[in-house]
Amino acid sequence: MRIALFATCVGDTLFPGASIGTVRVLERLGQQVEFPPEQTCCGQMHVNSGYSEPAVALIRRFVAAFSGYDAVVAPSGSCVAMVRESYPGLAAGDPQLEAEVRALVPRVFELSEFLVSALGVEDVGAYYPHRVTYHPTCHSLRLLRVGDAPLRLLRAVRGIDLVELGEADQCCGFGGTFAVKNSDTSAAMLTDKLRAILDTGAEVCTALDSSCLMQIGGGLRRQRAGVGAVHLAEILASTEGA
Repeated sequence: MRIALFATCVGDTLFPGASIGTVRVLERLGQQVEFPPEQTCCGQMHVNSGYSEPAVALIRRFVAAFSGYDAVVAPSGSCVAMVRESYPGLAAGDPQLEAEVRALVPRVFELSEFLVSALGVEDVGAYYPHRVTYHPTCHSLRLLRVGDAPLRLLRAVRGIDLVELGEADQCCGFGGTFAVKNSDTSAAMLTDKLRAILDTGAEVCTALDSSCLMQIGGGLRRQRAGVGAVHLAEILASTEGA
């Protein structure tokens, strides 16, 4: 199987450990992963801001970069949801692009769903001796519907103390440009999320999306809470102390 890593622009610039972790986990499972260097942004922030034409140009680039692979795996529910939910509509009116998008979309996966659903794996050989709580991000929960795949992977991690997050299905307040355009509301939502995280007594909050971890991690650092924000891929890649 030819697998490509889609690092995403947020992951590339702010959370490189998520992409590194993704590759390490897949290689540990005997998969070979390639990184198409011509990849860029999925176009989500352009669409959210009303710039559809530049987004279509990025769709063309995405298709050109990834169409030759059997699977495209990204450590981002948000970006994968953009590809699955928005690309078909944005490509409408261009028959060739529509066909290319239609062929590619079923082969684009978020990491946890690829591991559990496509590869049939839950135990990836990780060891992570920390108290961890899991925040299910909005796109992975409501658009991708990854279900309990991330939790099944986390439960199989050796040494982990996985604790349930209260009101887990509530948004952290990031929402891309929402956090900029509606900063007061975003900050209030983040306050509720941080309170729920701190109530667990966890050392680490994990999630599938770097953007949400940026929001949550920033809030935790400002409070000097001593709680880390760590991408799921980094936990699954860890063999700390093993």
